[in-house]
Amino acid sequence: MRYLTLLPFLFLLACSESAPEETTSQITTDLSVDMKANTPDSLLRHAVLFSFNEDSYPAGVQEVEEAFAALPGKIPEIHDYEWGINNSPEGLDKGYTHLFFVTFKSEADRAVYLPHPDHLAFVEVLKPHLKDVLVLDYWTR
Repeated sequence: MRYLTLLPFLFLLACSESAPEETTSQITTDLSVDMKANTPDSLLRHAVLFSFNEDSYPAGVQEVEEAFAALPGKIPEIHDYEWGINNSPEGLDKGYTHLFFVTFKSEADRAVYLPHPDHLAFVEVLKPHLKDVLVLDYWTR
């Protein structure tokens, strides 16, 4: 008899509709649409972090630095460029040593840059020296 009184509650629980879960890609898409909508005069930053193979120091790493630094002179869609070597005392770099910022005025400019022959040639210079890479693009606020 005790179990019969629980039956209506179990039925309601089984029939209740749960809210659909948002996927990471949906959230990311929503955020990037929001960022562009709220910042019409922002710049698009392409942040690239590298860690290099131990046997690539110093000559191979210098070759990569110079090849990356040459890209703004070859690809006019690059609005700005800067780079540096990690010097954080926090020890949270996860092995990444170099950070490069490539700045664009639009997604169209980035779309020209990514498959550009000079960018692809740079990637070929980079490959034998690359241990790991992390890339994040964002609209500045």
